[in-house]
Amino acid sequence: MNFIAWTIVACEIGFWVVILLGLLTRYIFKKEKLGLFFLALTPVVDLVLLTVTATDLYNGATATQVHALAAVYLGVSIAFGKSMIRWADERFLYYVKRQGKKPVRRTGMDYARHSMKGTLQHLLAYIIGAAFLVVMIYLIDDPARTEAFSGTLKVWSLVLGIDFVISISYFIWPRPAKGK
Repeated sequence: MNFIAWTIVACEIGFWVVILLGLLTRYIFKKEKLGLFFLALTPVVDLVLLTVTATDLYNGATATQVHALAAVYLGVSIAFGKSMIRWADERFLYYVKRQGKKPVRRTGMDYARHSMKGTLQHLLAYIIGAAFLVVMIYLIDDPARTEAFSGTLKVWSLVLGIDFVISISYFIWPRPAKGK
């Protein structure tokens, strides 16, 4: 695995570490401001990945699927970051602190709406990540060096389309409650 791939892995681990540190500091150690500080570090992790990827490409590297994955990761992290933190926060409160309401399994139209919200977040992630890819394609201005980016855009467009079809299907065939 190359340096960029390891950076992506480190950034993903770093993302969850700063969230965990934020939750532990906030709820276990009762340091609300310090906990918020750790949670606010999540965009710094994204900035590190963006800087490393851009520097590698600027220094003449040919774009690979790993470079493209960095753009996808950035889009997903920005679009889903807040909801992932909220998801972790709710579960931490319930399962670790034994406070709050138990997370419920969504069904019916509630699940359909939630699924569509996730698909719209996916669309936002796509817009952000695709913008990075298109800008890098434009700046590098060498189709041979950016072929991986073009391929990633095609595959991601297909995946996004499938995501929309699946979310729409839940409005037609709602997810049943367990045992029904």
